[in-house]
Amino acid sequence: MNEDFAVAGPGWAVVLDGATPRPGVDSGCVHGPGWLVRRLGGELAGRLALQGREPLADVLAESIKATSEAHARTCDLDNPDSPSTTVAMLRWGDDAVEWLALADSPLLLDVGAEVRVIQDDRVNKLPSYTTEAVRAARNSPGGFWVASTRPEAADQALTGQTQGVRRAALLSDGAARLVERFGLMTWAELLDLVDDEGPRELIRRTRRAEREQRVEGVRGKRFDDATALLVRFGEAG
Repeated sequence: MNEDFAVAGPGWAVVLDGATPRPGVDSGCVHGPGWLVRRLGGELAGRLALQGREPLADVLAESIKATSEAHARTCDLDNPDSPSTTVAMLRWGDDAVEWLALADSPLLLDVGAEVRVIQDDRVNKLPSYTTEAVRAARNSPGGFWVASTRPEAADQALTGQTQGVRRAALLSDGAARLVERFGLMTWAELLDLVDDEGPRELIRRTRRAEREQRVEGVRGKRFDDATALLVRFGEAG
């Protein structure tokens, strides 16, 4: 089952990447990450479609709260292994592109002179990746933050705005592997690939690399869900 979710509308776009649970870990939830990304994605879409000007972190916090309330009666929301997801979000108007990144789903912004990479990489800096260590670090100060059952995680997201954006891409980490895992291209080349040949070609090449490349000492699944959204702007974002 694909645990990524993408949704977009006039002036906004979102990509979520649900975290696959480790074998044998009890999440305390009758739902899986696929349910979480669809439910949270729907909450985000509903709020962004209203075209309000709330800070993106507030939009995310409200959406996490509503999603949590939707399964509070059936699930243990205090369980630290409750389903979770990354969040990459853009909202744009006449003057600037606003962005939010929570956990390791990157955003690429083409501002003409460079491609800026916005990525929350705290999960890649943990001292240990045992089940117990990751559980203790998740949504904890000094650890890493994800969208799950705690609205305050939204306050830990990377946020900002950028002017003069020509193109942007929102990626799940599975769609970033040609750069991050295999080193087969640069971020600028990946953005050009998605723009010129579309997300389908990016994913096709990613699957080929996953089959053919062997990378020693790298965490993560051999095959991962991959999702990419491309946004083209006018002369300025």
